[in-house]
Amino acid sequence: MAKRRKSTPGPYLLHAEVLWDRVPDATRYPFALPAVRGLTRLEFHPKVTFLVGENGSGKSTLLEAVAVACGLNPEGGSRNFNFATRASHSALADYLRLARPPATAADSYFLRAESFYNVATNIEELDREPGLGPPLVTSYGGTSLHEQSHGESFFALFRHRFGAHGLYLMDEPEAALSPARQLQFLALLHQYLALGCQFVIATHSPIILAYPDATIYQLDAEGVRAVAYTATEHFQITRAFLSNPDRALRELLAE
Repeated sequence: MAKRRKSTPGPYLLHAEVLWDRVPDATRYPFALPAVRGLTRLEFHPKVTFLVGENGSGKSTLLEAVAVACGLNPEGGSRNFNFATRASHSALADYLRLARPPATAADSYFLRAESFYNVATNIEELDREPGLGPPLVTSYGGTSLHEQSHGESFFALFRHRFGAHGLYLMDEPEAALSPARQLQFLALLHQYLALGCQFVIATHSPIILAYPDATIYQLDAEGVRAVAYTATEHFQITRAFLSNPDRALRELLAE
């Protein structure tokens, strides 16, 4: 784990509010997304907040807005990353107010699975520039992220780049991880939480969602609401399939 400056243990985010009185047109994207249009205030768990929902539900859009409001690059990375391969992030961050306690995070980072390749490329570009201090790749384990598998590069980030008293926002960290690696991720998550970190994670993984000391928010056509782990579709669909895969496949393939 990378060394960090002295700081105060989390939490570092208390809640987020949408400033609807400033929104110019609530009928347009991203404000018209079902999960956004009914949102006024989102309370963050002091340790882990999960955002779950179907594709297109708005969980990545909401997480991205929180990241940008925290001063992070919308394509991923820390506050020191300012590259942009394509300006695709929404305007939601401009109308989001974050409530923060006096505690200050020693570090913050936004992992966006779909653009992590761009982060890895930017690291190599910065490391080729002279006079910028130690190579950035050292903080990721010392091996080029492009010279590892997708899953191994993700795990290099989790294992080496994160540290104590950090605020970490993650969009689908399971995207490149096998089930075994997802279990290892849970173990690492638990270790970082013991070091005073706070996480906000958008995920589809029923394994990662199983972490017990967390709040799970379901994003769907009804808006945003807190749900129990066993009430999530991710858990219910996975359990139904694994309990009787033959029957599930017969019914699915007969449709």
